[in-house]
Amino acid sequence: MLKDALPEIVTGQLPGPKAAALLARRAKTIPSAIKCAYPVVIERGQGAMLEDVDGNRFVDWIGGVGVLNIGYSHPEVVEAVKAQADDYFHGMFNIVTHRGYVELSEKLSACTPVIGDSKKAFFANSGAEAVENAVKLAKAFTGRPNIIVFSGAFHGRTMLTMAMTAKKMYASGMGPFPDGVYRAEFPYLYRKPAGMSEQAAIPYYISKLEEVFEQCSPAQHVAAMVIEPVQGEGGFIPAPLEWIKAVRSICDRHGILLIADEIQTGFGRTGRLFASEYWKEAGAMPDIVTAAKSIAAGVPLSAIIAREEIMEAAPASTIGGTFCGNPLACAAGLKVLEIMQRDRLADRALEIGKTVADRYLVWKERYEAVGDVRGLGAMLGIEFVKDKASREPNPGLVSRLVAEAATRGLMIESAGTHNNVIRFLAPLVISDGQLKAGLDIFEAALDALTPALEKVD
Repeated sequence: MLKDALPEIVTGQLPGPKAAALLARRAKTIPSAIKCAYPVVIERGQGAMLEDVDGNRFVDWIGGVGVLNIGYSHPEVVEAVKAQADDYFHGMFNIVTHRGYVELSEKLSACTPVIGDSKKAFFANSGAEAVENAVKLAKAFTGRPNIIVFSGAFHGRTMLTMAMTAKKMYASGMGPFPDGVYRAEFPYLYRKPAGMSEQAAIPYYISKLEEVFEQCSPAQHVAAMVIEPVQGEGGFIPAPLEWIKAVRSICDRHGILLIADEIQTGFGRTGRLFASEYWKEAGAMPDIVTAAKSIAAGVPLSAIIAREEIMEAAPASTIGGTFCGNPLACAAGLKVLEIMQRDRLADRALEIGKTVADRYLVWKERYEAVGDVRGLGAMLGIEFVKDKASREPNPGLVSRLVAEAATRGLMIESAGTHNNVIRFLAPLVISDGQLKAGLDIFEAALDALTPALEKVD
């Protein structure tokens, strides 16, 4: 079966003839702004493996950019969606109540670490929609107009979330954007000021946050701060817990809500169902959590979870939408949550993460181009530089690594403000053999490109 297979390129080069033909058709009918850097046309996927139309097999470390934590085409999810489709495809929740929406809201409310005893959840279709709805709730609850986001953040491609997103390649030529969005510096410890210790860096970054109150928006006008527990597009940078605790204290002092954007970190990826469980353990729970991506194994669905007082602050008709909480998506979501908890995939994320991090740390010692290794659970980033002393980003090498790995049967993707980080988001159902094969391919690709590098003895 494909789910048990190992990577193999049978066409000798990519793309194969069938893939090349479909990619040519794509170029004629699809806007080029919807970028795709991979010469791959998928035919089917199972577990952590995909097969293209020419029969080439790839181990997938991208996982739909975090969507496939339980893998491609999980048979139990397939059956759950089929069973729901036999009854009805759609029932707009503003018109008729359906059981799946209610049950999924109950289950997510019970297991999401947000402040409050009585919690509620509602659904949208995408991560960006979830973030926008969380901001709506924060503004409704506090009566305040402004929000604070952070350097390196990615929150989406709608008008509001483009304003919230730091990397402006995602917003080129699209302004003007909504106002009331202010940015503070995120604690990117690998690139903290030269000579500064990590211990000293936390108060430094807190002081940079407090400068926003002085220079951009007084605290009494800020509704919420929106933070990714591990920055995704920003380069897989974990938010230090000591910093989160300080941010929580600032929010409490000024009546500001703390929103955890768990679009990419949620559903087992970091070794907990939600990464903000680590915040809870540190005594710094968020007020609102947003979730999407792996919530429904690839069926479009996102969630917003908060305590009842925040949820009930939303004026009538300001939340909801035609496809929000679609019955097929809720059926998938219920089954995903069951599988996640039953199969202890968060624990598996910790095992996978250790295996990958151990290998990456060997490379960090071996190669001058490996600057930093970081992450949480099975959400890991490896940052490439031109040399360790300067830490100058090396996006060119990363681009070549992505291409070289694909020719050998491994799908990897870049991230980071400077596109110099390789992200690890492999499905949590990946086998040990597939994981080893991927690591071996990655290392072989790196070795193939070392003539341009200097190895560290």
